[in-house]
Amino acid sequence: MMIKIEEKRSEMLSSAKKYGFTSEITVQCSQELDKLLNAVQMKLNK
Repeated sequence: MMIKIEEKRSEMLSSAKKYGFTSEITVQCSQELDKLLNAVQMKLNK
């Protein structure tokens, strides 16, 4: 799971550099990263 998080974080940062932080592509990556992070947090809270 941590590898997926790092990959998504990298994808988001690359997108932000190329398209800007408010572009639809970057925001979508950010939302996907949030979902991954939330999943890890839920597992840790059990």
